[in-house]
Formats: sequence, structure tokens, C-alpha cells
Amino acid sequence: MNSISISRRKFAQLLSAGAACAAVKPALALAKTVPRMKDPPAPSLTRIVRLSSNENPYGPSSHALKAMTDAFNLACRYPDEPADLLSEKLAKLNSVNPNQILLGDGSGEILKLCAETFTGAQRGKLVAGDPTFEAILHHATVNGAEVVKVPLTNTFAHDITPKNELADFISKTSPQTMILVDEAYFHYADSPNYESVIPLIKDHPNLIVARTFSKIYGMAGLRCGYAVAQPETIAQLRSHQSWDSVNIMAVAAAGASLNDPDQVTNGRRLNQETRTFVTTQLDAMDFKYIPSQANFVMIDVKRPVPPLIKALNERNVQVGRLFPALPNHMRLTIGKKSEMEAFLSAFRQALA
Repeated sequence: MNSISISRRKFAQLLSAGAACAAVKPALALAKTVPRMKDPPAPSLTRIVRLSSNENPYGPSSHALKAMTDAFNLACRYPDEPADLLSEKLAKLNSVNPNQILLGDGSGEILKLCAETFTGAQRGKLVAGDPTFEAILHHATVNGAEVVKVPLTNTFAHDITPKNELADFISKTSPQTMILVDEAYFHYADSPNYESVIPLIKDHPNLIVARTFSKIYGMAGLRCGYAVAQPETIAQLRSHQSWDSVNIMAVAAAGASLNDPDQVTNGRRLNQETRTFVTTQLDAMDFKYIPSQANFVMIDVKRPVPPLIKALNERNVQVGRLFPALPNHMRLTIGKKSEMEAFLSAFRQALA
């Protein structure tokens, strides 16, 4: 049996693999060592068009794909050292210390850890906007916590949306009340009223920010996310976490993705272009939608949404699940333009 001896320096080299790859616009082509798949033709209604889970249809960076290939021989090793290196890189990126970063099996694990650590019959209730991503509500309920849902305003927003109001809200909240801000879609946002609250963490030990590589970094199937908080809060979360919950391929891909200067900018541009294409078509069809800063839109379909979800599924187009707080709104992921054309065709058929 061949043995593998890996130094910390070698781990660093592997995690930064792909940094020297030639940039390709859009920066979503595969590295030369990984054969480039041809873009699929415009989807017809004989194949599934998946617009249901807010995934990035362009996939991971070429840097990430090469890094995973280079890391195959490390599959026999636990990810401790490369995970430490990724934490250091994320800390530098976010202007915090490495002990303020906790890697997770997607940001989904971070949400679960927050519920397990800070909610429960004895610890306290969970207060969340409605609708929201349901996972943390489920975890808090399982943990025995009361869940309080706060409806959105009539403009489908929180009543503290502007960044100055959010900062004021955080400052005035009791230090005994933990605040979790899920920034999964941070990289897609371009509004001047939106910015990360990570800089506020230094003054607020009760503030936690969750981030993910599942969205603009195109790594939903690999599962890698992280939390940013003060060291004492990170230690509390870590005490509830399984060891080595993030696999070494995800760690390698995440580290290499951060070296790709085009992944975020190209991903945001492509999403904006295709989202504008879809919303322009919806405008022409006289359908209203909630303005989006993410890779999905919520469309008011003027009727209960479940039958329409079913009708689209019968036409091989999958759209998002029902959100009970918005019974007439359909959540639609922004895919490639060809996928959105297939959706529009099926949508018109289903409405006929």
C-alpha cells in the first residue's frame, strides 16, 4: 500500500490549486485538466428543467474543479489541516480572526447548530420572519422551542430593512438575545441599501452571520458553509457540532473558489441578466413579482399556487415549493436563459 505524507504547506498548495488557471469569461468553464462539457441545448419539455432549489446552474469555479481533482489522493485523510487553512482564508476575507469562523456542512448545519445551541424549552423561543427558509424553524421546534413567526410588511419586507435601521435594531437588542443573520444570497445583492453585518460582530457578542458556498459559488451538492461570530459564540456552536462535518473535497473546492476573481462577478452578472429577461417577460404578461436581490423571484400568479406547481411539473418544469404565508406566490429559481425560456413556454401552457 502506498503511503501519503502531506505537510501543511502541501495542503495549502492543494487548496489554492487552480489559482494559476487562465481566466475564461464567463469564469465557469472547466480547467484544461477537466474536460469541458458542452453547454446543453435549450431545454425542451422532454427533459427536467429544475428551477426549484435556488441552485447556481453554472456550477463551481474551474479553480474548484481542479482543486477537487488534485485532492483525490487526500480522500483518505481527515480534513483538519485544510479546514484550518480555509478558516484562515475566510477570516482574512471577512476581516476577523480565525477563531471567529466555524465551517459547516453547508450553512444548513450552521442554522441547525444555532437552533440546538440557543433555542429550546429552557433556552428560549425562536422569532423569525414569515416566510423564511424553514429549516431553522423545524430544528427549533424539534428542540422544544416556541416558534414565533413575524409577517412581512405589505411591501414584502422586514420592517428594519434599510442598513441603518438594521444596525440600530442590533444595537438595541438585549445582549441575552442571539441574532442570526443568514447571508446566503449576499453575493447576488446589488442594492445600495444592502450590506453585510459582519463588521458589526466586533461590537456585538450576540450576533451570528451565516454564509454558504451553495449559491453563487455553485457548490450546493458539495455542502460547505460557515458562521462568523465572536470567539465565545463560535465555541458554543462548536460544542454541538460533529467532528469533521465538512468533507475534504468541499474544503478544497471552497478554498480554491476564493482564489477565482471572476466567479462572484460573473455569477452576479449572469443572474442579473437572466433575471431581467424573465421579469421583462412577466411584465409583458401582466404578472407582478416581488423585487429580488437573489437568484430567484416570487411571482404573484393570481391564484393558489399548488395546482400551478403540479401543472408545470407535468410539463417537466420544477419550480419552488409553496410558502403558506404567500399562497398565491410561486418561487422561481433563476437558471440559464434557455431554462427560463422553457419555463415561460410551460407557464403559458399551464395558464391557457
